[in-house]
This record gives sequence, C-alpha cells and structure tokens, in this order.
Amino acid sequence: MSTFGTPKSAALYECAKHVMPAGNTRHTVFRTPHQVYAERGEGCRIIDIDGNSRIDAVGNFTSLIHGYGCEAIKAAAREQLEKGFCFGMATPGEVRLSEILVERLPSVEQVRYCNSGTEAVMNAVKVARAFTGRAKIAKCEGAYHGAYDVVETSQEARPENWGDVDAPNPVPTAAGTPQGVLDDVVIIPFNNVELGEKILRAKGNDLAGVLVDVMPNRAGLVPATPEFLEMLRRVTKETGALLIFDEVITFRLGYSGAQGRYGINPDVTALGKIIGGGFPIGAVAGRKDVMAVYDPSNGAPKVQHGGTFSANPMSMMAGIAAMEALTPEVFAHLEALGDRFEAKITALFEELGIEAQVTGLASLRRIHFNKATLSDFRSTVLAGPDGAKKVAALSRLLFDEGVIIAANGLVCFSTPMTFDDIDRITDAFARALPKLAEV
Repeated sequence: MSTFGTPKSAALYECAKHVMPAGNTRHTVFRTPHQVYAERGEGCRIIDIDGNSRIDAVGNFTSLIHGYGCEAIKAAAREQLEKGFCFGMATPGEVRLSEILVERLPSVEQVRYCNSGTEAVMNAVKVARAFTGRAKIAKCEGAYHGAYDVVETSQEARPENWGDVDAPNPVPTAAGTPQGVLDDVVIIPFNNVELGEKILRAKGNDLAGVLVDVMPNRAGLVPATPEFLEMLRRVTKETGALLIFDEVITFRLGYSGAQGRYGINPDVTALGKIIGGGFPIGAVAGRKDVMAVYDPSNGAPKVQHGGTFSANPMSMMAGIAAMEALTPEVFAHLEALGDRFEAKITALFEELGIEAQVTGLASLRRIHFNKATLSDFRSTVLAGPDGAKKVAALSRLLFDEGVIIAANGLVCFSTPMTFDDIDRITDAFARALPKLAEV
C-alpha cells in the first residue's frame, strides 16, 4: 500500500490513455496502476501534482547532475529565454561550450551538436563509416547506446538466441529490424580480452568502428577492465578502425569523463545528458582529421548534418553553466556520496541477510539481488531473472517510501545531495527491503 495519495495523477492518467499508447511516452518511466505526474523539482527532490515529495536518485536517468535548483543554470536559461529560444544561425554559446569540452577531454579537438544521446551515437557511427569507408560496427553484447537500430542490436539478447560466447549472434531488439542492419553489426563479449580481440581481428578489414561504453548500465553497470580497453585501443589502431567511446552517461565519472579516469583516448566520443544542464542535447566529438567529414568548406561534406534544434542556445547556455559548476571538488563530493551509499546499502544487505550487491563507480551505482561475480552482460543475465524482478519490485516499494530509483536498480547522485540525503535513502531501503517478501 502506497504511503502517498495520488488521486490527481490517477485522474490525469485516464485522460492520457486516450491520447498516448498506454497513456505514456517513455517506457523507462511507465508505472502501474497509473502514471504519477511531476509538477516541480526542488534541489534533489520531485514534487508530484498531488503534492508528494520524493528524493530523486535517478536524475532523469543521470542527466540532472545538478538536480533542480542550480541557480547558475536557471539564470543562464532565463537570460537566454529573453534573448530568444532558437535561431537559424550559429550562436556564441556553441563556441564556448565546445571550448569547455575540448579543454576537459584530451582526445577531443572539435565538437558538433545534436539533440540527444541517441543522435550523438548515431552520428558517431556515421562519422566512423565516412572516415574509414567501411560499414561494420562492433559493440559489446548487452550494451545500450540509444534507440538507433544498428547500436541497439543485442542489447536484450538472451540465452536462447545469443549464441556461443566466442561468436555472439547479432540479435534484433525492435521487431522488424532488417537483416541487412544485423549483418553490419559485430558483437563482442564485454571485458573478455582474448575473445574480443579474436572476433575483432577476424572482421578487422571491414570494421569502421568499435563502440564501447566503459560502464554499460543495462549490462550491469560493471566497469570495464583496463586490459579490455587497452586491447580495444590497440586493435583499432592496428586495423584502422575508429575507437568510439559512448560517454553519454559516463562523462559524469570525473572531470575528464571515463576516458580521463582510464587514461584511454578514443578517436570519437559521443556525449549528452549532463552537458546540457537539463536541456535536450547530444554531441559527437573527436580528432580534427576525423571530424573533417562534416566540413563543407570545400564542397559537399562526407556526412551531411543539420538539425533544427542542434546547438540551440537554451541548451548551450544551460550547458555552459552546468559544466562550469562541475569542478574537481564537486566531482569528489559526488564520488563521496556514491561511496557512502554503497557502504551503507552493502551493510544493510548484510544486516538483513539479503543476497545482494552494489556495482558501479563514483556517482553511478546499481543494485543486484545476487552475489555472483559480474563481469559482463551474460554473467548479469545468468545470475537469475528473479533478481531483475526483485529490483523492479524494490523500485516500486522505494517510490512509495519517498525515493526514486530506476526499475533496473540504477541509482545516481546529484550535487545538491548531502550525506544526510544518503542516510534518508538508506532508511527508505531499510523500510522497503523487508516488504519484498510480500510482493
């Protein structure tokens, strides 16, 4: 039984079902028996239309690194709002945000903007193909890279269709995916140096790029090993393929993102989420010679790219404010929050005698109801389907206890959070976990 009343949300959902499939636009926020509608955000909390306040520990799926009350972001947005929402012209903001990203990412010399992480990865794939003249893209099994048919391949593979570990099948995610799409996707096992290298070298002459998220959320939020990333860097250099880092989520792992944390320089980086300060954004970034595929200075470029809202000034100005507020000291605070959460939740699991663990790094963590050794997507799946069901149930129970986490157990932290907030989240876990037996 929910401790919060939501009659206004229930009534609005009845209207929503008439005008949207299942009354919803994003599967990631779908709830039963009805949607709960947000009215406003304050700091690290969301208040719904019935007036209920909850700690937001998912941050619109990691995009709101400063939560809802960052004065610098609000001031930047208000100032730009008065000047204009968007223009059919370039604006100074896109130059400044690009300068910030180039300064923070040693691998990046130039940046180009779009409107989401999905678009950023899609553009990174097009860049790799245009630069190399090759078609095939390699990606890690189980990794999520957005809703683009090439890169969503095998993100939901299962034992009955994923094939042998040394030759994983490219498994479609969306019904109706053309076979031709699957034929150009090479699947490698995450964190398996030997098998990954063997598969990549067998396809090396046809590979345009190797796409990797160094801590893929839907594959378990297990960090890549340095040896695996070093293999990818070495093999791509030797085969002439481009190494593409999807840092749409992992850019929040530190001042220079995951690549700075690991000391690996990719050829292309896809960005999004936190670089927009809470506004829609995506970016593809990389070396100057690679990014030259977009250059129209001397005739038609190899890759055409526009986008009505690409580099829109609202996202640019909010992004500048957000990035300028992310200092090394702030990243240290975020990491300390994550470490405190993992320590307290792990202790709570042990106290309650629950077989569970926490994965992740810095301000990104994930709950698993198992104590298996997790190294890749298959190990996460084979740890048991009941674990995924328990995590989803825990997410619903926590929602009723005033804390929002993702249905797959993802938890992330924002700059307005304090250690007291982590303790409140832990208290909500302590109330919710015993109720799992009743679900």
